[in-house]
Amino acid sequence: MCGRFTQYKARERLGQVLQLDYMADIPPSYNIAPTQQVLVAREHDGKREAVAMRWGLIPSWAKDKKSPQLNARADTAATKPMFRAAFKKRRCLIAADGYYEWKKIGKAKQPYYHRLKSDEPFTFAGLWEWWKGDGEELLTCAILTTDANELAREVHDRMPVILDGADALAWMDPEIAPESLGQLLQPFDAAKMVAFPIGQAVGNVKNHGPTLIEPVADNSLFN
Repeated sequence: MCGRFTQYKARERLGQVLQLDYMADIPPSYNIAPTQQVLVAREHDGKREAVAMRWGLIPSWAKDKKSPQLNARADTAATKPMFRAAFKKRRCLIAADGYYEWKKIGKAKQPYYHRLKSDEPFTFAGLWEWWKGDGEELLTCAILTTDANELAREVHDRMPVILDGADALAWMDPEIAPESLGQLLQPFDAAKMVAFPIGQAVGNVKNHGPTLIEPVADNSLFN
């Protein structure tokens, strides 16, 4: 799964790579949590744009917003009622610099930060929806997850689907048939990633700043 991530320099990179027609102004964050606003790229009404969306997908037919879905399993999203309409018509890319995951160690949980070895921003494969209700109109999104690669598996058995280059553009393209996209939703190359333990401060959503992603112990196991 993916329950926290960072967007602190991803905005600039997203604009360079995707040649967007529009980009929303969202402040950088080192500790994005569920229900917060995130920067999401999509193709909509003939334009390629990056807009603010609330993290936690709510399908258009939902009566309320009580059970938003942060993640969608890559192997079932195309057929599951919660996600199948978005999988066909509303695929998106969610900008990120890295993501957090917690490893159970006895009764404790140790947070780890995962990023690319290059320290370059990247994108998660995502789905988006437009929900109207209670006098509100919300753009919401979810991150697709897949089996963890060799590195991520040391912490958790699932990881977000990370896309770059042509794969990212193909995922966002509404003209590409959904049935041909399954091959993109695979574990990212572990050789291109690093993961390391960080401090417990990330557990509090009120904490922000670059100190959250500083390693706190030897991370040789993940090099």
